[in-house]
Amino acid sequence: MTAFDQVIAKTVALPRPAKKAIAMSLDAALCILTVWLAFYIRIGERAVLPGYQWPALAAAVALAVPIFVLAGLYRSVFRYVGWEALTAMAQAVFAYGIIYAGAFSVLGVPGVPRSIGLIQPVLLFLAVGASRALGRYWLGGRYRQRLRGPQANILIYGAGSAGRQLAAALSEGLGTRVAGFVDDDHHLHDSLIAGIRVWAPDRLAELVERHGVTEIFLAMPSIGRWRRNEILKLLQPVGVAVRTLPGLLDLAHGRVTVSDLRPLEVDDLLGREPVAPDLALLERDIRDCVVLVTGAGGSIGSELCRQILTLRPATLLLLDSSEYALYSIHRDLERLAAATEGGSVRLVPLLGSVCDEARVRAIFSAWRPHTIYHAAAYKHVPLVEHNPIEGISNNVFGTLVVARMAQQYGAARFVLVSTDKAVRPTNVMGASKRIAEMVLQAMAAERAGTCFAMVRFGNVLGSSGSVVPLFRQQVAAGGPVTVTDPEVTRYFMTIPEAAQLVLHAGAMASGGEVFVLDMGEPVRIMDLAIRIIELSGFKARHAGEPQGEIEIVFSGLRPGEKLYEELLIGNNPVPTSHGRIMMASESFLALPVLNRQLGLLGKGLAARDIERVRKLIGDLVPEYAPAGDVVDWIHLEDMAGPGPAPVAPAAGPQDADGGQLVS
Repeated sequence: MTAFDQVIAKTVALPRPAKKAIAMSLDAALCILTVWLAFYIRIGERAVLPGYQWPALAAAVALAVPIFVLAGLYRSVFRYVGWEALTAMAQAVFAYGIIYAGAFSVLGVPGVPRSIGLIQPVLLFLAVGASRALGRYWLGGRYRQRLRGPQANILIYGAGSAGRQLAAALSEGLGTRVAGFVDDDHHLHDSLIAGIRVWAPDRLAELVERHGVTEIFLAMPSIGRWRRNEILKLLQPVGVAVRTLPGLLDLAHGRVTVSDLRPLEVDDLLGREPVAPDLALLERDIRDCVVLVTGAGGSIGSELCRQILTLRPATLLLLDSSEYALYSIHRDLERLAAATEGGSVRLVPLLGSVCDEARVRAIFSAWRPHTIYHAAAYKHVPLVEHNPIEGISNNVFGTLVVARMAQQYGAARFVLVSTDKAVRPTNVMGASKRIAEMVLQAMAAERAGTCFAMVRFGNVLGSSGSVVPLFRQQVAAGGPVTVTDPEVTRYFMTIPEAAQLVLHAGAMASGGEVFVLDMGEPVRIMDLAIRIIELSGFKARHAGEPQGEIEIVFSGLRPGEKLYEELLIGNNPVPTSHGRIMMASESFLALPVLNRQLGLLGKGLAARDIERVRKLIGDLVPEYAPAGDVVDWIHLEDMAGPGPAPVAPAAGPQDADGGQLVS
């Protein structure tokens, strides 16, 4: 650090009163200097001032410093001086000039030329303004640049209000330099905004290479989803990381700050334009009603709870078997209720499994819920394939328990959250969800009072177990990114959109419908992995691109997985009044036949006879085509050979009838 830098560092470190004293002394000296210059301009000679000019000097100092104090000029920090401070300075000097000119030009002072009252205020305005500009340059610009050391060069895509505010915020920080704006508006190209050049989008690659840009900040919060996706496609091949500002509504209550920037989320990559909800329809079976959400702590269940809360039910029952998940969603809902009109909603967190009929009956008996959203399910395909007994017990018989309680206790509406994996399933999870659909279809056909409906959709972005968070973690760790197969495709939807459409479809139901959500076009997982890698600032390495930094490896399809998913068993979807909701016509068994089959399935589960269970699933769901052999962990271990003989427990205390007591 040079001697000059050391002087500046010591000046910046001075206490605030000392800095104010220096600023006041500087302004007093400028008053004296500008009076001397005014006389020099008027007289035309450089000489020591005669005695009769002293009133002009004394008046300048005596007027300027108090006026500047009253105007708050000494409250401004020189190195952060902006337009507001400069405007206050101009107003203060103007007020000073009026008084000074009135005294020396209008009234007059013997020995002082009247023109001095006009010339000196102008010179003082220029001198004070220059002192503030130099202070900002040396203390807030040049000095801070030296402190920063090496800087990361970034580009801001969007030269609108958000982009300008972001650039201003970045200019106050260390380690970052805005190399330029990029904007679609051709009228702004090659212009300067706050001293920063605006470039056309077609020069992105050139700018990145010329300035060594390491990140691009997308500062266009008001654009639609379609336009955002277009811009992201443009940025993808540039090879630098992309960060973005949240949506316009998220920024409505404050100016843009650097902390608003976030890495690209997957819904930025794949999300669609939202459809405005029909609030009157949604509120019909929710507002002022008792609503039960099973699986309330899960990805879909928790978002259903958040959206239901805004529709103001009387009571919202949260049922989940995971203590931590239940605690988390209950805490989030309490916070949301306090910040919105949902504060009057009674929130009841209930621990329990949907398979526990006594627990579910007690809940229905106590609250008699009007509307039920059944989201409790085991959904991870390979896990359920390895643990099929538990998957079928929860997904099929848990649904049956809750549906029967809804019917017995007079619930008006029951909506099952289903999956595209129920269509021509190759895995136990999908087959179990199809049987759950058939249970509700059969019960709806009996016209017993409760309106049963099912909503079927594909993968949701960012849900627990989703591929996308896994890709993020793998990229952050330097790779490799694992894809099961280069041709595997999946449907994707954001969690909020899925939950909203579940509510819409449930409200539209009259009984027995299988609603299918419009998932858009299927996405090739290989392409998704490449986009995530490239928008994180890296190149993907694979067969077509051997020079990339992050390798993509293929792990092979896991048990129960297939290359692509479907939403319909048949090809006859029926449109509804909502553009993104269709109805499917799916066959099912009559309730007496289904009950007999379920009885056999229950016995197979109790005996843990997985071979028999798989056959019974095939009888119930003819489309079920297992992709491989049985991979149930216990079955495989039993087939490997007998383990050590179990040790009989020691005899514990017994009751009067000889029954073992739990100790």
